[in-house]
Amino acid sequence: MSGILSMILAGGEGTRLFPFTSNRAKPAVPFGGSYRIIDFVLNNFVNSDLHSIFVLTQFKSHSLMKHLSQAWRISGLTGYFIDPIPAQMRMGKHWYKGTCDAIYQNLNLIDDYDPEVVCVFGGDHIYKMEIRQMIDFHKNKGAELTVAAIPVPVEMAGQFGVIEVDENGKMIGFEEKPKQNPKTIPNRPTHVMASMGNYVFDADAMVNYLQIDAEDDDSIHDFGYNILPMMFPNGNVYVYDFSTNVIMGEPANSKGYWRDVGTVDAYYEANMDLIAATPSFDLYNRHWPLRSYSPAVPPAKFVHNQEERTGHAINSAVSSGCIISGALVNKSILGYRVHVHSRTSIEQSVIMGNTDIGPDCRIRRAIIDKDVMVAPGTIIGENPELDRQRFQVSEGGVVVIPKGARVGFV
Repeated sequence: MSGILSMILAGGEGTRLFPFTSNRAKPAVPFGGSYRIIDFVLNNFVNSDLHSIFVLTQFKSHSLMKHLSQAWRISGLTGYFIDPIPAQMRMGKHWYKGTCDAIYQNLNLIDDYDPEVVCVFGGDHIYKMEIRQMIDFHKNKGAELTVAAIPVPVEMAGQFGVIEVDENGKMIGFEEKPKQNPKTIPNRPTHVMASMGNYVFDADAMVNYLQIDAEDDDSIHDFGYNILPMMFPNGNVYVYDFSTNVIMGEPANSKGYWRDVGTVDAYYEANMDLIAATPSFDLYNRHWPLRSYSPAVPPAKFVHNQEERTGHAINSAVSSGCIISGALVNKSILGYRVHVHSRTSIEQSVIMGNTDIGPDCRIRRAIIDKDVMVAPGTIIGENPELDRQRFQVSEGGVVVIPKGARVGFV
């Protein structure tokens, strides 16, 4: 065994991403046509040659568990596993009370594995990281805890834990989601240093602090609100600058790319990032394969070549099993098994999969969940007032169609 244990927190409700999380956990939400959100952190660990992974689940976990069983089975090698761990109420008859309580309730797994280092990462962000570089930084500093961080605009500080760091990389200040006057980066007043929610712990130190937190009746049992403020004044908490992470084959414009896709608009924009001519998040780096579950479906097919009835896609990503039948798909992402019928146009949209879109439709700036049927002649995304009467519309004007909807049928 490598002495490194990885634990992925994948149990959040994801309420801000509703309705896509109405029947699935946030990490199980489809993303980028061929993936689920959790695939990206799992690929980070596997591509970093870290194969001892527990995935802690909780809310609406069936689709996540099914995906893990289909896409992420490891067997036959000692110490190699990706095991989903449902909430088991080992420490009382209650769900996980917070992020650090999720780890605390599974201390038996840490006892069994007996690691030197424990990586605790979130399961719901889009990024690439060679995690061993962060572990090496942690070991070289002799840290009890290392926190991955990235600069974000100061107006977004209220969404993150804001870090102060000295010239040696040591954390000297921390405030979780400050409501006003966040500490900005020295000589860079437009940005703050934000925690990514990814932690590398000395295993013994982590267990000690989790036990202290568990005995505190006033704690909300959260890493950001409780564990970090308890640990950094002792002087052994360091900050790993994510922008220094290097991955072979990555284009220069992707360096430091990290997205929290916790809202509909953030999810939409991160999907749109994938289809730029030079994408800021590159799916095609052969040195950093992005694994996921691939269903047994045929290649995508584009049919008909007639005036006003030509099947084609421009600046788009189209997954296997799709049929573009005399229709136009532009600046969009289509998941598996999407059938787009004649004279329909889809622009700047995300179609998650297994969806039938009838002829003569016009769809613009929409996200359509799986298993949807759209009636012929349906128009979405052109009349904001009408859209709001029929559908959920995000603050950024993105129309949202929930899973299994039948749109435009009488």
